[in-house]
Amino acid sequence: MLKKIKIIDTNVFLTDPKALFAYPEQLIVIPISVIEEIDDFKKGVSELGRNAREILRQIDKIRLEGRISSPEGILLPNKARLIIELNHIKEIVAGLSAAKVDNRIITVAHSYKQENPGAEVTLISKDANVRIKADALGIKAEDYEETSVSNDELYSGISKLQVSQSDIRSFLSRKTLVLENHKLNPNEYVLMSCEESEETAVGRYDLKTNSIKTLKNVGDVFGLTALNVEQRIALDLLLNPDIPLITITGKAGTGKTLLAVASGLAQTVDDQTYTKMLVSRPVFPMGKDIGYLPGTIEEKLNPWMQPIFDNLQFLFSQSGTTSKGKQAQARVVGKNMQEEYMSQGIIQVEPLTYIRGRSIPNQYMIIDEAQNLTLHEIKTIVTRAGKGTKIILTGDPDQIDNPYIDSLSNGLTQIIEKLKDDVLTGHVHLSKGERSELAEMASNKLA
Repeated sequence: MLKKIKIIDTNVFLTDPKALFAYPEQLIVIPISVIEEIDDFKKGVSELGRNAREILRQIDKIRLEGRISSPEGILLPNKARLIIELNHIKEIVAGLSAAKVDNRIITVAHSYKQENPGAEVTLISKDANVRIKADALGIKAEDYEETSVSNDELYSGISKLQVSQSDIRSFLSRKTLVLENHKLNPNEYVLMSCEESEETAVGRYDLKTNSIKTLKNVGDVFGLTALNVEQRIALDLLLNPDIPLITITGKAGTGKTLLAVASGLAQTVDDQTYTKMLVSRPVFPMGKDIGYLPGTIEEKLNPWMQPIFDNLQFLFSQSGTTSKGKQAQARVVGKNMQEEYMSQGIIQVEPLTYIRGRSIPNQYMIIDEAQNLTLHEIKTIVTRAGKGTKIILTGDPDQIDNPYIDSLSNGLTQIIEKLKDDVLTGHVHLSKGERSELAEMASNKLA
């Protein structure tokens, strides 16, 4: 028997089928209850269904190498051994209900711990409740963190640097500055300050020239103006045609979606840099049919897409008059303009359900609430981009609705970390709320 034993819960494989090979030179135990649960998901069209089918294919291939239920298990390429555990089904630990699958999985872990006193037995689960119950029984329990990044390592896209007063003045006059002995990611932003005075400056690191460049003086963007330096940075990224993949994170009210939509309207309706602006957000989970909602496709989409429609109507209204006496008129004109552009196909709002298999060239594409997507789902979206397409992913990693991912393992966080050193990407985290004083107070104090 190997000295380290891992009992793996169903939700781990539904999150990442590669988890089967995440523990080299250890004994991997999969309770038969896990196989039965995975079977319940295999026909689904969502990411969970895809992962269920993938892990079953892997196990089916492995079982051809020997008896998968034997005490020795089957040797895997990473020198781990795999066992499908058929025993301990009726030996439920006292105090736990046998009707719950979770309890049967915990019982398997408990039995292995009792039978192998010299081994380190660990139950791997993404379910906090399972980990709590296991710990109460004296069983070591851990979350599956193989694809996660540490909270301390999350990339903000902005660095703070102390420079000399002469460097700041040279930068402001020449619009460029070469910084020695500083490791920066491509398109990372730098907030420069100096001890000699209160002078500050902000710029973007350009990998090609190995220098810091000043931000574009964008001013008004489709009726919207940046309210803080983070929003200025976001607009600089959003309006840069040389950076085709942008990620923007931040809490509610920081302006993530509004800035992305305003920049999209400016570059499709005004400048015509792109032929269409496509705005989408997950109809959770991705791939789930929306047919259970009544009405036409447009009527079905309204509950999910209303935040996008609200932003569009606000921006079209802002692009007209803001005079108090004409606000109502501006709203009507804005709504009419929005409907006109949507009817012409210049603005398109749709769910992510139908994106697989498409090729999307020369479009400005916004994926809102991207924190609810897995890395595979985001990869599916990004690989749809044709020539000339710009993709913006926005979301708040602390607001996860998907029960199979968390603030560190979600696709948005993962793609930020994995692609931060690529010249084709840019990222900014917005921390200052601008929706209202009330919204900012609630966001900060009611966490």
